[in-house]
Amino acid sequence: MDICKAIRKVVGKGIQKTHEPVVFGNEKKYLISTIKQNFFSAGGNFVIKFEDKIKKITKAKYAIAVVNCTEAIHITLKACGIKRGDEILVPSLTFVGTVNPISYLGATPHFIESSLDNFGIDCEKLEKYLFKIAVKKNNKLINKITKKIIKAIIPVHVFGHPCKIDHLKKIAKKYNLIIIEDAAAAMGSFYKNKHLGTFGIAGCISFNGNKIATAGGGGVVITNNKTLAKKIHHLTTTSKKKHKWEYIHDEIGYNHRMSNLNAALGLAQLENLNKFLKFKRKLYSKYHQVFKSFKKGRIFKEPKNSKSNYWLQTLILDKKYSHLRNKILKETNKNYIFTRPAWKLISESIPYKKNQKMPLPVAKEIYNRVINLPSSEKITRNKFL
Repeated sequence: MDICKAIRKVVGKGIQKTHEPVVFGNEKKYLISTIKQNFFSAGGNFVIKFEDKIKKITKAKYAIAVVNCTEAIHITLKACGIKRGDEILVPSLTFVGTVNPISYLGATPHFIESSLDNFGIDCEKLEKYLFKIAVKKNNKLINKITKKIIKAIIPVHVFGHPCKIDHLKKIAKKYNLIIIEDAAAAMGSFYKNKHLGTFGIAGCISFNGNKIATAGGGGVVITNNKTLAKKIHHLTTTSKKKHKWEYIHDEIGYNHRMSNLNAALGLAQLENLNKFLKFKRKLYSKYHQVFKSFKKGRIFKEPKNSKSNYWLQTLILDKKYSHLRNKILKETNKNYIFTRPAWKLISESIPYKKNQKMPLPVAKEIYNRVINLPSSEKITRNKFL
């Protein structure tokens, strides 16, 4: 099979980016409204409307909009009491924005294995690993090697596909671990009819320009914990106490709230989220149909008990054909079909090479076998609907 020709059957002619936004709703109207109101920064009415829309979609009780998802993870870790010397379990197969916030706080990332079933954490291997390298003392999980407390775990819903979050919750309960979900790519994704990001104490969602719904930039923390929500809101608004005119700050805070302009764009995008999700599923069906006769790989299908947003359509090569990955990437990009590999393992990057990690053969295998295909909603909106 000629990969370029196969992809062109789905995406059509011209330059095809891995992902780009689609604008056909109230984006222009809402942005003009913010200009007329002369209210561009944080705290505007569109920020409130945007957060309310997030709560309605996810069924979370609280939503706090911030400047990006990396900051959403950082501020959630801080609000949960993560501090210097703590260890945080995190997949090596993820974007660096999942991991860096751990380091911002002086805590230590501890890298764990992924699963071929969903690209998320391999819970079975994790349980065996924790039994081997850690011990429970006074309701705390102590790393036998470093003597540090393993305080939390950050599962990642890779490419919008749910990991086995229910199994992970059982592990977290057993070992007294805080779960903070990296649901950056998971807006509109569900596991057992529950929106991702609502299984742990909090979830963090991205509204970067390449996500299924964008605010141009931005992130949101969702939670059902009132105390945590108040803490995060306070920290992201410079820890300023309410007063009619005085500037009173009761701790070191951050000026990290989402702007009214970004929220206006994000709200308009969320109003069309259901349409975006339909476009994505239609795109998956088209890729699946075209590649079903491809003998060297398959189009990745959402895991069992999941309803994925199919943010990035993914070709996963059979293991014996993984050597073809770079050839395919080179050929498609040469022909203006901007495919991409998965992220290089963070545990292999310069800042984190010395960090503790469990054996990562599957994470490495996923990196060697996965290719993200052009996945913009506009493909199916323009071509098939």
